[in-house]
Amino acid sequence: MMTRFLLIFLIALLPLTTTAQQKREFRGAWIQCVNGQFKGVGTQAMQQTLTYQLDELQKDGCNAIIFQVRPECDALYASDIEPWSYYLTGQQGVAPTPYWDPLQWMIDQCHRRGMELHAWINPYRAKTKVAHTSASNHVTVTHPERCFEYDGLTLLDPAQQANRDFICEVVTDILKRYDVDGLHIDDYFYPYPTPGIAIPDADDYAALGGGFSTVGDWRRDNVNRFIRQLSETIHAIKPWVKFGVSPFGIYRNKKSDPDGSQTNGLQNYDDLYADVLLWARKGWIDYCVPQIYWQMGHPAADYTELIRWWNDHCGMVPLYIGEDVERTVKYTDPKIPKRHQLPAKMALHQELPNVKGTVLWYAKAAVDNVGNYGTLLRTHYWKHPALQPLSPAIDHKAPKKPRKVKVIDVDGQRVLFWTAPKGRGWRDEATRYVVYRFGHGERVDLEDPSHIVAVTADTHYELPAQQSGRCVYYVTALDRMQNESAAVKKKTK
Repeated sequence: MMTRFLLIFLIALLPLTTTAQQKREFRGAWIQCVNGQFKGVGTQAMQQTLTYQLDELQKDGCNAIIFQVRPECDALYASDIEPWSYYLTGQQGVAPTPYWDPLQWMIDQCHRRGMELHAWINPYRAKTKVAHTSASNHVTVTHPERCFEYDGLTLLDPAQQANRDFICEVVTDILKRYDVDGLHIDDYFYPYPTPGIAIPDADDYAALGGGFSTVGDWRRDNVNRFIRQLSETIHAIKPWVKFGVSPFGIYRNKKSDPDGSQTNGLQNYDDLYADVLLWARKGWIDYCVPQIYWQMGHPAADYTELIRWWNDHCGMVPLYIGEDVERTVKYTDPKIPKRHQLPAKMALHQELPNVKGTVLWYAKAAVDNVGNYGTLLRTHYWKHPALQPLSPAIDHKAPKKPRKVKVIDVDGQRVLFWTAPKGRGWRDEATRYVVYRFGHGERVDLEDPSHIVAVTADTHYELPAQQSGRCVYYVTALDRMQNESAAVKKKTK
C-alpha cells in the first residue's frame, strides 16, 4: 500500500520538475466585495482580513491585486460623486467607522509588498439583486431616467452618452486622487441574457439606432464608444495606468463565426455586445484577461480549446488568463487522473507564447489553499519573483542605470547602497530596483529569476548576515512600466 501511494506522489511531482519559471509574468488575484465578505464587518476586521490575504498572496508570489472599488455605482473610497458602498458598511451612503479609505489603504499595502494595485470598477451596474435602500445621491435616485431594469438588476443605459460621461467622470476622480497602477473592468456590459426577458431599449434604438441594420450592431457600437472614451480618458490623465478588461471566456462560437472557438456557450460578441478583439486591435485596452473558468474536458467550453483560441487571436495586447482556483483543483487531469488540473494548465501557459500571466478567481480560494493550490504556487510555479510583462504600446524605453553602487557597513550590518539615476518625467524616472545575486564564478544570467533577491522601491538592500564566500550583485532600475535598465555590478566578500 505504501509503495502505491509513493508511486502516485512521484507521478504527480514529475511534471513539476520540468517547468521553467518566467522572469516577466503577471500574477494577479481578484479581491471582490459583492460576495459580502466585508459588508458591515467594521474597519479593524476588514483590515485584518485584507492584511492576511495580502500576506499570503505575497508568499504565493502574486505581484498584482485587482481590487473591487465600485460594485454598483457606489464606492469603497472617499467620493464626492457616488455614495459609500453598501458592500462596505451594509448601508449605502454611510461612511465606515472608524473612518478609513479602503482604496488608499490597499494602494499603500500593495506597494509596500511590491505589488501593483488595479482599481476594479463595474461600469454599468447600478444595483444588484440584493435588496437594500439606495442613498439619496445614488444615480438611481438622482437620474432614474438614465437607468433600466432587467431581471432584478438595475443598470446604467449603455446607449446614453450621459452615462458614458458619468463613468469617465468617476474614473477621472479615481485617477487624479489615487496612485493606482491599473483601471480594470470585468465582463458586465449589456446584461447576461435571461430567456424570455428582452432588454428594454426599443425606444432608444428607435431614436438613436439610425444607420445600424440590427439592434445587436447598435448595442456593440454603444459599448465600443464607451471603451474608447474610457481608454482616452485614462491615458490623457495618467498615460502609465494600464486599462484592462476581463471578458467572459468565449468570444464567439464557431457555429456563429468560422474564426470562433470550438465551443457552445454564451458569447461576448453576440450576447453581451462586447467586441473584445476590436478593442485589442484598436489599442483601446492595455491587457486582456479572458475568464476561462472551465475545466479541461468541459463538454461545451473546454479549457484547452479556449486558452489556445485566445493565444491565437488576442496576442496584440498582453494576455493573461482568468483562472478559477476551485474548479481547477476540483477536476482531475485528463491524462493523469491521480492529480488535479493545475500542473497541466500551467504547462499550457508556458507553452503558449502570447500568454503572459494569470489572474486568480478568486483571491480567498488561493489564500485558503484549496487543493494545495497556494502551496504549489509558492513552492514551485511562482517560487521566484517576477517582473510585470512589458507594455511597449505605452512605453518601451528603459531608464538609466543606478549610480554609485557600493557596500557600506552600518552598525555591523553590511548594506548595498545605490543612488537613483537621473530621469525626467514618468517615462524616464526609476520607481523600483531589482537586485540579483550570483556566486563567485557562477554564470551570470539576468534572465534567470531564481537569482532575483529583491524588487524594491528602496535604494538599499541589506546583505545576508550568513552569506558564504564571495558574491557578485547586480542592480538594475525599473520605470513605471517596468522597463529595465542596464545592470551595475558590485562584488562582495
